[in-house]
Amino acid sequence: MFGKSLGLSTLVSLSFGLMAGCSDDSTSNSGAPVDSYLDQQELLSSGNENTKTNVCIEDTYTAMQGANGIILCMDANGTLVFWINADGTYSFPESTNSDTANQDTIVGTSSNSAPTDNDTLATLPTDPASSSSIINSSASAGCTTNTPLYTISGVSYYQDNTGAIFYYDANCNKVLLNTITSSSSETTLSSSSEIFAISSSSIVIESSATAQSSASIVTPSNGDTPSITYSTSGAAVANNNNCVTITGGEVVITCAGDYDFSGSYSGADAQIRVYSPKSDSGVYLNLRGLTLTNTTDAPIYSQMSSKTFVVPKNGTTNTLSDGSTRTKTYTYVNSNNETKVDTTGACIYAKDDLTIKGEGTLIVKGNYNNGIHTSNDLRFRGATTVNVTAVNNGLKGKGTVDIENGNITIAAANGDGIKSDEGEDDSSIVSNKGIVNIKGGNITITKAGDDGIQAYNYIIIQDSVSEPTIKVTSTGKGIVSNNRVYINAGKIDISSGDDGVHSNLNVYFNGGYTTIAAPKNDGVHADSTLIINDGTIYVTNSYEGLEAWYIKANGGITDVYGTDDAWNAAGGNDGSGNTNQSGQSNWGFGPGGGMGGRMGSSSGFLTITGGVHHAKTGSGDTDGIDSNGELTISGGVVIVECQISGGMGGSFDADGTASFTSKTVLGFSSGSSEKGSNYNVSFSTSGYYGTSNVAFKPTISGRYMVTTTGQPSQISNTSSYQKSVTFPSGSTVYYNN
Repeated sequence: MFGKSLGLSTLVSLSFGLMAGCSDDSTSNSGAPVDSYLDQQELLSSGNENTKTNVCIEDTYTAMQGANGIILCMDANGTLVFWINADGTYSFPESTNSDTANQDTIVGTSSNSAPTDNDTLATLPTDPASSSSIINSSASAGCTTNTPLYTISGVSYYQDNTGAIFYYDANCNKVLLNTITSSSSETTLSSSSEIFAISSSSIVIESSATAQSSASIVTPSNGDTPSITYSTSGAAVANNNNCVTITGGEVVITCAGDYDFSGSYSGADAQIRVYSPKSDSGVYLNLRGLTLTNTTDAPIYSQMSSKTFVVPKNGTTNTLSDGSTRTKTYTYVNSNNETKVDTTGACIYAKDDLTIKGEGTLIVKGNYNNGIHTSNDLRFRGATTVNVTAVNNGLKGKGTVDIENGNITIAAANGDGIKSDEGEDDSSIVSNKGIVNIKGGNITITKAGDDGIQAYNYIIIQDSVSEPTIKVTSTGKGIVSNNRVYINAGKIDISSGDDGVHSNLNVYFNGGYTTIAAPKNDGVHADSTLIINDGTIYVTNSYEGLEAWYIKANGGITDVYGTDDAWNAAGGNDGSGNTNQSGQSNWGFGPGGGMGGRMGSSSGFLTITGGVHHAKTGSGDTDGIDSNGELTISGGVVIVECQISGGMGGSFDADGTASFTSKTVLGFSSGSSEKGSNYNVSFSTSGYYGTSNVAFKPTISGRYMVTTTGQPSQISNTSSYQKSVTFPSGSTVYYNN
């Protein structure tokens, strides 16, 4: 007896009889029965929500997306009860009684006859090996020696030891059937005449105008995972899915799916190479205690794939080391049918998207060039512990570097700790490329021979996943971009030989707590604009603390020390400001989106509208807050300590006009200030000084003060002030609104 194929109207009539016997509330699930699929579509298109019907009829059934547009309807035990063909007809599996035990396939027919009382909905065995009535289909016979659970329309379906059901596609990739459940991102199924989708409580039929179709998804851990074990003699594989080729210590993977690796091996052939069609789903390299040392090349080389995942498994430590030289080249055909010649440039080297995830430990030793490199996007997911040492760059995702989680430690001897440089070759910004996006995790760059974190387009540090902690020690700049830097969140600690935070265009502070030590250069430098909206900026040491052509502080807390100027609008020591040689304004954008030249020597704008700010300078010809153009303080609390000893400037300096309308401004200096109202009032470190609006205990002694509300004096009691802020350096300011 072959499987029955029923029209929808017949099955709907049958289904309500079945539901009446199986569920007390079955009649409340779908409203009144409808006569046909077309009637359902007509009612649904009219917006009658009561007509939405469970595709698999009974709520205890689970709908799963099979191959070729088939929908499988499974009971609670994972048994196939019936299936819905792509043309909307329904088919039932064979009975397992003795009359049908020798049938070698389960197929659908075009019969529309209703089942009789003698027909049964068979219960198929959950153990494929226990049924002699079901055999492999020719399409899957070359992919596995296991016996299928059942075969429908020439496609054999299998069940793993977790109960998951899957089949093999033409490339012997395991395709795990989607269990259709409600979720925030709706999973939908399509066939030639109808689209089945999900509601919050059941599977419903929807109009094709509003639903979207999606193909089956290859997911990890779907049973019979190939297991590759390394030993002194090389690699060996168990459960080969015909996608693993081994030559000594070289393992080549040619299909998507999961692959487990363990053991230890060292040699010139110690390499896992991925060459999987980009049309396939991802390749998962599950590291389960692997030590792989390639003495001449890269131990992991993803030559081609849609995505490659390196997954250190929980509780395991995995160590990868590459050779210090390269002599081997690879010739291959890429996804565009182009012949490419390639040499690996990192310990983990990928040409396409690469993701590091998992909860284990990954140690990467890049002895030749970079530690981890991809020519596209590099992502970090999961609580992975990653320790990278590299001759050049620690992490490089040419397209993007996206970090959501993990504990990452990097030592980059001669290059950048983290780098993304898409667009640098032709000096052009590429949309959504050349980006470092840090959303969480703990990142420690113990050494960067050049910059700590570098991106050609922009860097954003945010807490969209968790609050990141970042510690950077670099010979060059700490955090640098050719275009923009956004610091929105996180705890960031920078010690740099050059600028702490640098952009050839704009820098934005919107949150977080940033500590910077940049004694030779600027704490924060933007060729164009520095905007402070929120967060804390603590510059413990710098040549100039905050420098940009235009500085605007709308909020936040800043505590800045500069041996020259604490704040400077218009250029500075590192020569990357905005004054061109002719002194003319130049708004043209140069390479990388930065300003093409320095603005005129008397140009610059510095505006403070909010926030609480403390600026302190070293001795010499120094300025506390200096603008080579206009200076405006219309709000916020501003405290300046300037140790000027010769020259001109003092607490406040501006080459253009200066306007101070905030009532909470104090300047302490050993010399008079060029801007603001100066008062000859001696002060020392022993007490608080100020006005009824603001009071501060200086850390220097002198005899000139600047205020905006009249004669300052020593303050004996600070309890009358409404608010106070203690700066990171330890000093406290008291003020009234």
